[in-house]
Amino acid sequence: MTAPVETQPDRTALAWQRTGLGVLAVAGLLGHRAVRESQPVVLLLAGAAALLGLAVLGALAPARDRDVRRKVAAGRGAAAPWSAACVTATVLVVGVLTAVAVVLPA
Repeated sequence: MTAPVETQPDRTALAWQRTGLGVLAVAGLLGHRAVRESQPVVLLLAGAAALLGLAVLGALAPARDRDVRRKVAAGRGAAAPWSAACVTATVLVVGVLTAVAVVLPA
């Protein structure tokens, strides 16, 4: 009998990629609003959100993927509170940036 194929690392990697892409989508929407309404402050907020999204996609997601695969291969649990806290903080910061951008007068 063959060992079951482990899909947890793949699902985890996809979830982190979706989070990063979601943050980038919010940044794109903010940037669109900033350009359409000529709001340089909102454009700065959009740029900050985009940088955070790129950090998730370019640094956090690949590091987490490697960590999960290494731990699963070793038969250990794949929990990593530090990386989950980082991505949670990223989503919260982008949420606050978006709220500030929405509240700013047009």
